This record gives sequence, structure tokens and C-alpha cells, in this order.
Amino acid sequence: MNNVKIKPFKVIGISVRTTNENGQAAKDIPVLWEKMISEDILNSIPNKIDNTIYSIYTDYEKDHTKPYTTVLGCEVENLDTIPEGMVGYSFEGGDYLKFTVKGDVSKDLVINEWIKIWNMDLERIFTADFEVYGQKIQNPLDAEVDIFIAVK
Repeated sequence: MNNVKIKPFKVIGISVRTTNENGQAAKDIPVLWEKMISEDILNSIPNKIDNTIYSIYTDYEKDHTKPYTTVLGCEVENLDTIPEGMVGYSFEGGDYLKFTVKGDVSKDLVINEWIKIWNMDLERIFTADFEVYGQKIQNPLDAEVDIFIAVK
């Protein structure tokens, strides 16, 4: 875990309102990923900076135990054109803790790290937390995913 400063950024993608209660997010988020892949959303995002996928958790009702919005998308230059069925978000950036997980992403690699994070005593501010799926995800059996947690 490292302390990092994140610059403001904008994202366009698809979203779902979900909650961790009763395992709902474990159902909703994979469906969102499936839509991202099956509908080739990645190639429909205008003004994107690159093909890095961000999985962002934002619009928290309170904390990770209450409803929040998950956004899957790419960083973009601007939010001037948001295609129908997609959402655009502008994030402030700020102080974050960076966690990096390595291994087989099909084996609950990311969710297991989140479970550890939820049980840590962190000064979270619940503005926007996110995962970054970039070049290091090309080999899903030996992937590297960065998780960023907004803190005070």
C-alpha cells in the first residue's frame, strides 16, 4: 500500500447502481463487465485517452455497506459527447492509498483484496474509489490490478 496523489480526471462508460448487501454487487458488477465486452463499449467511448479500463465506485450513499454506483469506462479528454446509454463523470482526484494485486483474475483476486480493504482501519472518504485494468491485465492468469482508495 502506497500513498499517492491522483490528478482530476474524466471518465465515460456504463454504470449500475448496486450495493454490497446480500451479495448484490457480486451479481451486478459481472453483468456490467459482460455488457462492456459483449457490446464492445470500449470502442464506442469518444475522446478516450487510451484503452485502460477504470472500474470506479462512487456516489456512495454512506460507505461500502450502503448503495453506490459502479462505473466501467475509460479516461477521456472531455465530457462534450456522451453516447446514449453511457454516463460521464468528472472526478476531483486527491489523496489515495494504492493497493496492487497480482495473480489470476479469474480466482477472485480483486474481490479478495476488497474484503481485506473493507476490514482495514482506513480514513476513507467515499468519494470515488477505483481499479485500473491496463497493460498488466493482458495475461489474466498473471495479471496486475491497481486499486485506489480515497482517503483524508
